Amino acid sequence: HVRLLQDGCKAFHEALEHNDHQRMRRVKELEREADTIRRDIVSHIYEGAFLPYLRPELSKFVELVDQVFDLLEYAAACYLGIRFPDSLRSEAVRVAFLNVEMCDMLRITLQAMTAGEDLREKRLAIRIYEKRIDDLKFDLMKDARSIPIEDFWEGNMLADFLSRLCSVSDLIEDASDHLGVISSIIK
Repeated sequence: HVRLLQDGCKAFHEALEHNDHQRMRRVKELEREADTIRRDIVSHIYEGAFLPYLRPELSKFVELVDQVFDLLEYAAACYLGIRFPDSLRSEAVRVAFLNVEMCDMLRITLQAMTAGEDLREKRLAIRIYEKRIDDLKFDLMKDARSIPIEDFWEGNMLADFLSRLCSVSDLIEDASDHLGVISSIIK
């Protein structure tokens, strides 16, 4: 599920960087695949494969990863419905790239947790990425305010796109925090 999220974040970044609408549509397809995987994981969790007190925590982690996918899918749909201003592209691409990096670090953190390793440094790296995205978000929103908007709905979709793009990092950080909870339960 996390590996598929990585693929989704990469596809989103590349689509945004190259203004590739076909690849942006691929993000939506990956989200549908992720929904299927989420359902399979949750049913497996509750079939008895895990201790009862661990099941809700694992399910919560899976739901957080799925929420990241939902944000990506909605951002992709917004992008496909607007003419994205070139003046915002480089900053938006940076945010998307950092989302990819965070997702990679989430995968590494998950692997470390399953190996029984300490997660503090990995979770700190995710927090640092999230802070960098927050800093970029304010610049991006400031620059977006200077874009002339001719159509209310297109402006609304641009705002939704930027909001979702920058919120991906918040949910990845939440998922990382939840891995910390799971790790403390396991120990």
